[in-house]
Amino acid sequence: MQDIIDSSERENAARLTGLDRDYAALGEKLDRHGVSIDEIRDKAAAFGIAIPSWGVGTGGTRFARFPGPGEPRNIFDKIEDCAVIHQLTRATPTISLHIPWDRADPQSLKEAASRFGLGFDAINSNTFQDQPGQRHSYKFGSLSHTDAATRQQAIEHNLECIEIGEAIGSKALTVWIGDGSNFPGQSDLARAFERYLSSMKTVYAALPEDWRVFTEHKIYEPAFYSTVVQDWGTNYLIAKELGPKAYCLVDLGHHAPNVNIEMIVSRLIQFGKLGGFHFNDSKYGDDDLDAGSIDPYRLFLVFNELVEAERRDAPGFQPAHMLDQSHNVTDPIESLMVSASEVRRAYAQALLVDRQALIRAQEANDALMASETLKKAFRTDVEPILASARLKAGGAVDPVATYRASSYRKRITDSRPAVEGSGGGIV
Repeated sequence: MQDIIDSSERENAARLTGLDRDYAALGEKLDRHGVSIDEIRDKAAAFGIAIPSWGVGTGGTRFARFPGPGEPRNIFDKIEDCAVIHQLTRATPTISLHIPWDRADPQSLKEAASRFGLGFDAINSNTFQDQPGQRHSYKFGSLSHTDAATRQQAIEHNLECIEIGEAIGSKALTVWIGDGSNFPGQSDLARAFERYLSSMKTVYAALPEDWRVFTEHKIYEPAFYSTVVQDWGTNYLIAKELGPKAYCLVDLGHHAPNVNIEMIVSRLIQFGKLGGFHFNDSKYGDDDLDAGSIDPYRLFLVFNELVEAERRDAPGFQPAHMLDQSHNVTDPIESLMVSASEVRRAYAQALLVDRQALIRAQEANDALMASETLKKAFRTDVEPILASARLKAGGAVDPVATYRASSYRKRITDSRPAVEGSGGGIV
């Protein structure tokens, strides 16, 4: 980590004068509109995004996976990579583990994370693929399987995740299942959902008092005809059915093309069931592309709803934020740093929206000025704010340039054995 810190100091020194000038110019502009740039910077600096442990590895497609150099060999390598991301961005203080991929001694996990000043966010269960030695297969489902023994196996796995999460300091369980059907008539749609609810009620009953459970919906894949938890409406029904500790998780890639995701976010906030996010971007389906790489305006519009809820202190509003991406052709560390910055960028831009002007335009049915009010904030280059927030917290003015200058990837490539290519499957 010292090489990262040393590189950061050198790179920051070369950029400091330019940043000061850019920050002062933007501050003067915002001040004319009654906005304190320091206040926006401090709010952005306090905004954290969890890194998915699996995100620091190279992803794949359904056809192939091409491992990159310096692949993490285990969860402890992943923690080291996550520490680099946080050191440079100062935006990712927690890691979200995935069990059984990251199964290890809880005390060792805590010690490894604390060594880098990191903590753990929501813990993710995995009942969408079979593991070595697993007694019952999830080929035809897990929590909704027709076989009671298979359902019980999936329930026990989630209970194990809660136990591990308690030991490492997590406060939430995220449950996504791949259950569904590929052919009409293959599954009784109502009974499959009933079985899922019954299984989840058992998991819910085991939650510690101060925990939450996030259920995640996905329109398709791997089931292509029907999916048990296929949309936000079904997800909301699940959260209502389970109880006050159950919330809906919104993955930006898990919706039909052109769905109004920001309206879904608004609805879930309005009825107190927004649990959090998996931030990514998509072009055709659940592509898991870098956040903001395709439609940064949509990301901004999501945060417009979040900032409005924050402003009015919406009841039960405490969303969790996590990245969820597959990096097939980029260095995963670089992509995660960029994505964390893009999420913060959308937040900072949303903080700049003139709320009173927006409300006046909405009440007057002035569609054009309402739209322009949002676009004015979106068009504002808030990079000086983000860079200043990173610098003030001990991070890098330019995280990617600093990371490349540090030669971290080369160093870990020399110390971590090369991983051979494997078959399809997104990591």
